[in-house]
This record gives sequence, structure tokens and C-alpha cells, in this order.
Amino acid sequence: SKSLEKLSSGFRINRAADDAAGLSISEGLRSQIGGLKVAVRNTQDGVSVAQTAEGSLNEVTSILQRMRDLAVQASNSGATDADAAAAANKEMSQLNAELDRIGSTTAFGKQKLLDGTFGATVKTHFTDAATNSITTDSGKLASLDPTGKIVAPTRTAADGITPVWGFSLTQVAGLSKAPNDTGTTDLTSTPIAVEIPALASDATPQDVAKAVNSALSDALKARGFQGNEITMSVKVDANNATTYSMSGAGDFTVDDTADGILSGAPAVAAGATVNTGGLGIDLTTALDTTGGNKGAFQVGANANQKINIQIGAVDSQNLGTAALDLTSDPDTAITVLDKALQSVSDSRASLGAYQNRFDHTINNLNVAVENLSASESR
Repeated sequence: SKSLEKLSSGFRINRAADDAAGLSISEGLRSQIGGLKVAVRNTQDGVSVAQTAEGSLNEVTSILQRMRDLAVQASNSGATDADAAAAANKEMSQLNAELDRIGSTTAFGKQKLLDGTFGATVKTHFTDAATNSITTDSGKLASLDPTGKIVAPTRTAADGITPVWGFSLTQVAGLSKAPNDTGTTDLTSTPIAVEIPALASDATPQDVAKAVNSALSDALKARGFQGNEITMSVKVDANNATTYSMSGAGDFTVDDTADGILSGAPAVAAGATVNTGGLGIDLTTALDTTGGNKGAFQVGANANQKINIQIGAVDSQNLGTAALDLTSDPDTAITVLDKALQSVSDSRASLGAYQNRFDHTINNLNVAVENLSASESR
């Protein structure tokens, strides 16, 4: 009867009694085969996600290229009048609106891809400040306006993401120029490392300000930045500086403003330089996030066999284009757009690399399925 059962079913093992050890091995192989087949489909979904995001970033690149063309045209002041620059600014506004639309609507199914919630790691820096003068008498450094804001991050952390704030300073010695002097000076520098502990994902702007103020104040005191009144200059270039006055040893606050730059994608610029006449520091603030699970693709039959895709937020705020003004400073616009283009190009290159990796993963999984199926049939 067992022989007839094997002939009719086509299986050598139909019950545990036929081969107890063989049944255990066979069922284990069958589980692996089923899991690997699902993993192949998961990986194919990963390819589709990367292709969808890269396709949208291709259009973002085209928009940024057009913005750059407008900036180059506006910087040709010898032939471009105010009306032409204003017209270019209007087109720039519409292009920024389209960047925001692409960032908020690009999705795979219901999974948003470019709004900053997909993936696990994001690093953002604030852009250089344009010419402004601000004075505070409370010992706090206010926001730098319009494109170099020190503000609270506006992005919402993805599931499991915990923001980690870092702060680095460079002390510049031998500076012979006064705070508002023009020209160039050869500088030597000594790095000052300032570590700020990780904050909770629901940290308020006040929490961020307290942590940064404390770490910065200690670092400045250690280097002799003390006094009843210190005047500093946030340098953009040799001829363009933002000045402010502050009391004490270097506090500043983080303002919760709607148009903050610290929120989502790779850096668009490198920060600002603070110059006290005799000493200076370069300030760079970054937001790193770790954890999260929205960009994870299960590419194996067992637990934790995942490949993570990381895609930062892509919109006018995170690319640094929202505050650009072609009527007043087209040259700065060109610089910011160059860095925005590089940032998007880097993201596209990463997505292309993910696609190639997924292709190899699929090939490997198919080979494993074939070999395990042959083993299970024996």
C-alpha cells in the first residue's frame, strides 16, 4: 500500500513513518524554498521602489537645471534689467512649488518615498547666511535670515528614528582683520570637537537649544571666549557678513520657524564662520537619524535578512532653493543650486546602486531556490 501511495502521490515521503528524519529535513527545505520565493518578489519590489524614486529625482534634476539657467541669466546684470529678473523669480517660485509637489506625492502604493519618512539616515546642514544685521541683548543668538537659519528641524521622524545632534567648531588663530573688514587673510586653524548627546525623537526646540547652548558655551569658555560683551561676525565671504552682539560665553537659541533649513536631506551648504576679530570659529550643525524601518526590504527566507534603502526628503526647503532671490543675489543662487544638483545626483547614484544590488540578489535567490528544490525532491 505504501508503494501504491508513493506512486500515486509522486512523493517518497507521505507521512512521518515513511522517513522520520527525512521528513524533518524535507519540511525545513520546503519552508526555505517558500521563503526564498517570497524574498524574490520582495526584492523585485525593491527594484520597483528604487526605479520610482529615481524617476522622480530625474525630473527634480531637470527642474534644478532650469533654476540654475535662470540664475545664470539673472546674474548677467549688464543685459538683464529688474523686470527680467523679477520674471525669472516668478518662474523660480513655480519651480519650487513643483519641487514641493514631487517631494510630497512621489509614492510606491501608499508609501511616500521623497518626503523624508522613507529610509533610516538623514544628514542636513544649514546654508550660508545672506547679509543681515541683528542685535540681541539677552545673550542669545537669534535665527540667521534668510537662508542661513539656525532653527529646529521640521521633519517628522520615521518609525523608530532617534535624532542625534552633532556640533563641530574650528578655532582660527592669527586673524588680523576686524570683524567687518573686507579682504582676505591667511588663516591657521585648530579643530575643536564638541559632542552633543542624542536627544529623543520628540525633543522640542527648547531641548535642542539647551543641549547646544551648554556644549557650545563650555567649548567657548575653554578657548577664552568670555567677556561682558562680544561682537561677532557671521562671514559669508570677504565682503559680506552678518553681525550680532551677545553677552556671556556663546549661547544661542533654536527658533521653531516654519521655513527652517535643518530638516531632512543632504547638506546644501557648509555652515557659517563666526569671527571675533582675533579669533574665529566655523560652525556646522548636522542632524543625523538612526533606526527606522520604512526602507527595509526582506531579501531572505530568515529573520533580519534585509537590505535598507535610504532616501532623504526632497523639496525646496531641504534642497535650499526656497529662499533664493534672483533679483538680489543670483550668484548665491548659482552656488546653492550647484550643491543641490550634486545632492540629488548623489541620491540618484545610490538608487542606481541599489537597483544593481537587487538584481544580483534576485539571481542569487533564484539559484538557491533551484538547488534547494532539487535537494528537497531527493
